[in-house]
Formats: sequence, structure tokens, C-alpha cells
Amino acid sequence: MNFRGQDKTMHERAKPTLGILLTNLGTPDAPTAEALRPYLREFLSDPRVIELPKWKWWPILHGIILRVRPAKSAKLYASVWTDQGSPLMSISLEQTAKLQAHFDALHPGQTKVKLGMRYGEPAIGKVLREFQDEGINRIVILPLYPQYAGATVGSTFDAVSQELMRWRWTPELHFINTYHDHPLYIQALADSIRAHIQTHGEPEKLVLSYHGMPQRYFDGGDPYYCFCQKTSRLVTENLGWEKDRTITSFQSQFGKEEWIKPHTSKTLQQLAQQGTKKVAVICPGFSADCLETIEEIGEENKHLFLQAGGKEFSYIPALNAGRSMCG
Repeated sequence: MNFRGQDKTMHERAKPTLGILLTNLGTPDAPTAEALRPYLREFLSDPRVIELPKWKWWPILHGIILRVRPAKSAKLYASVWTDQGSPLMSISLEQTAKLQAHFDALHPGQTKVKLGMRYGEPAIGKVLREFQDEGINRIVILPLYPQYAGATVGSTFDAVSQELMRWRWTPELHFINTYHDHPLYIQALADSIRAHIQTHGEPEKLVLSYHGMPQRYFDGGDPYYCFCQKTSRLVTENLGWEKDRTITSFQSQFGKEEWIKPHTSKTLQQLAQQGTKKVAVICPGFSADCLETIEEIGEENKHLFLQAGGKEFSYIPALNAGRSMCG
């Protein structure tokens, strides 16, 4: 008997017993004001993102922001849009496909990897129902935010919970809420920096820029700031550099309230004004390049640094789908 052939047939017929759901923030369907408006409405209506009472926030959101911001944001999205669509979406799909291929090679037919977005499509609840329809009752949730924050990972947990509370038979669930200090993640970041240096040379300063957060959230107990600091420390140690060669900063502030500091834009301007001529910037909190890295760092902040007297600026891409953490 051909036992090898029989084994192969059994693998091909095997039904997945484990579901892995990768999640990220989300993206509008198109770089237009019409597509941005519902996306921003969903995003900025999340109480994890904007921790203000509805009576105070909703008049601002619906009366001002959703009337003005979609058109402005659409122009920025259009500047980074590709033939494959949103960079965040195309990279996330590539990450999903590579992880699926990894598990197919290890355990053929036993694992199903899917992508869900917290805002927009494919919605997290919809993807969880797909697992349910396929009879998968063991699910791993991996939000692709390395450093836990209530507004990102916490909000993802909310979306998962809101869907599962409707199920009569809830699945076995493993929720990964941070990997800011995982050795493979730190090694991948350090390796990407080393590879960048081989092509672009060593910078005088390396700026590790993370998405910002209102100071009020940190004061309320959110560990995000501390996790970012730990990531930066571990990367610096892995590189074997002195502490003063790297700077941790925070980007993407909006609104009038105080945000955690230092701000990336001001940091880069100050470095240039103090005589630093060559910097590199990496964004360890982003698992995939998107508007905030490609346009905000690669264009806007580059311009600020050069305008302030800097000479060489380079952005080190996110890990994207170029480095597997499957181990």
C-alpha cells in the first residue's frame, strides 16, 4: 500500500482545527472623502480612542471633524495609495499569506489564518463568524500592535468580545495582548536597522518613533509608554550601542490636550538645530507601513529635519512581511 500517498490524502482532506486571526487598525476602501467619512466615523466613535463623554465629543465629531477632515485625509491617503490599494491592507494581506504558508508547511490543513480590521473591512466580527462556519473552535487572536495600548489592543479585545457574547458556544480563545519585548521581535528590529546601515551608512542618531497617546491615558494607567521605552532599550542593547545614540519619541498628535513626549517632529527639528546632520528613523510600533510612516515620517518629518539644517534623513521601513517571526 502507498502509505505516503494515503497520508497526503488525509492531510488534504483534514479540516482546520485552529484559527489564527491577525488584526490591525484598518483602512478606508479608497482615498476619497466619501470613503474616509464612514471610516473616520467608526474610528473616532470608539470610546477607547476618544475617552470623552458623548455629550461633549459627538457635537465636535459630527459638527466639525467629519465635515472637514475626510477631504484633508483623502489627499494624504492618495499620496501613499498604490496599485494594490492601501499599503496597510496590501502588506497585512501579505503577512497573512506568509503566516498561512508557514503553518501549511508545518501542519498541512490544520490551521487557518485570516485577517480582520478593527475599523472598516474585513470586520473582526465577520471573520470570527467565518471561523465559526468552518467549525473552528480554537482561535488565537494576534493584534499586530507590538506595544499594548487600550486604544489599540484593548479596543480589539472589545470587538472580539462584542462578537463572541452573541455565540451560544464560545470558542477556546488565546488573546495575545503584547509582544513588545519578545526576543524574535527585538532581533528582527535590530537586524532591519543593521541592514539599513549597510546601505545608507550609520546615522549620528537613531530616532525610534512610536504613535503618540494623550498624557491623560498614561496617567490613568495605560502601560503603552513604558512598553515603548522597553522596546527601545532592548533594541539599543541588541545593537550594542550606547544609550545616547538612540532617542525615543512619539508622533501623530492631534487635538489640544497634552500628549506624551517628546514629540517626533520637535525632536527632529531640535537635533538639526543642535548640529546633527544625519539621522535615521524607525517606527517599531507599526507592524506594517501606512500613512503615519510613509507620509508623516518619510515626507513631513523629513522635510522638517532638512529645513531645520539637517543634511541626511532616512526612514527604516517597518518589518512588514519581510521578516518572519514564526521562529
